Amino acid sequence: MSLFRALRHRSFALLWTGQTASRLGDSLYQIALAWWVLEKTGSSVAMGAVLVFNTVPMLFFLLVGGVMVDRFPRLWLMLISDLTRGLLVTLMSVLAFAGWLEIWHVYAISFIFGCVDAFFQPAYRAAVPEVTPTEALTSANSLTSLSGELSGIIGPAIGAGIVKLGGSPFAFASNGASFLISGLCLLPILKLATSPRPQEVSQGVMGDLREGLGTVLASPWLWVAIVIAGISNITYAGPMGVALPFLIKDHLKADVSVLGWFYSLSSLGAVLAAVWLGRFPRIRRRGLKLYGAWMLVGVLVCAIGLPIKVPGILMAAFGIGVFNTILGLIWTNSLQEYVPRDLLGRVSSVDYIGSYLLLPVGYAVGGWATQQLGPALVFVIGGALQATLIALGLSHPRVRNFD
Repeated sequence: MSLFRALRHRSFALLWTGQTASRLGDSLYQIALAWWVLEKTGSSVAMGAVLVFNTVPMLFFLLVGGVMVDRFPRLWLMLISDLTRGLLVTLMSVLAFAGWLEIWHVYAISFIFGCVDAFFQPAYRAAVPEVTPTEALTSANSLTSLSGELSGIIGPAIGAGIVKLGGSPFAFASNGASFLISGLCLLPILKLATSPRPQEVSQGVMGDLREGLGTVLASPWLWVAIVIAGISNITYAGPMGVALPFLIKDHLKADVSVLGWFYSLSSLGAVLAAVWLGRFPRIRRRGLKLYGAWMLVGVLVCAIGLPIKVPGILMAAFGIGVFNTILGLIWTNSLQEYVPRDLLGRVSSVDYIGSYLLLPVGYAVGGWATQQLGPALVFVIGGALQATLIALGLSHPRVRNFD
């Protein structure tokens, strides 16, 4: 099948296998951590604070991470990041097993985790085209999304079961082991690691940063999407990142299994979207497809807050998975095709920091609004504002005509 053509290349196959294991562990960790915080504190503000402690340092170090990714071997940076994050999560599991884990431990570990994540994310995006031929990039990116979402289908259900039967510490430990597996998969391909840019042509850190920012500002299809993503994350992060567990537990009177099903069905929708897009060697009419899918995500987020039953909310989760994956894959393929390889790390870091700069604000506001307004209204307001914002972005002619 054309979807799997990137796996014919051994280097990508190893990279993909390691990340599949890591993402499965992350999906266990995500649901276990959310439920641990909910049961430990019962506070939506604490839930938002955990996400803020993870996101703020990642944003702070992203630009530096992008420079490092364009200077040093990307595969080595990924290996160091995997091993460091594995140690952090393993420490959390040890504290939890011993009964010593407190919310301040979670804040501290999340903070360090975010610092390390700032180097991994741009490194991975830039490493994929290094180990994959251009004609297989659509397949490679679709498979990357597919593995993450398949893990998202299996992981939350397993994670919810682990939490109900054995508690969160087992899920934390599983995530620690998954980072070790990812690191082991990187070892055979480290010989391919080279510095993407000779040191003698470097302009210094500030010069490299200016070059990356200049590339983004010179391309309207880049900076318009990044600005809109940054603002819309305020309206998306509050409902999906903070209010969701409270909507399920307090508003719907359901248990952790519904939260697991929500994540799993979202991942199932993402899988189907990745399979569909991965069949195409090139995607056309990207602007309309990307922004159309993005707008529909906002509509579905709004629908979750309406007075509908659990099956309707789960159907909305499925649709969110489909449309988020469509817009994400189109965006990633566009970056890898149109941005020069020696700039891809810096452009990716500008993309990440611009898109997620206001994410802590979204988490903080989401925590406050969930307490003041209730989780259902947070979904309605957030989704409506996001859909309106994306529609404004689509009105830009350079966006509509981007192919």
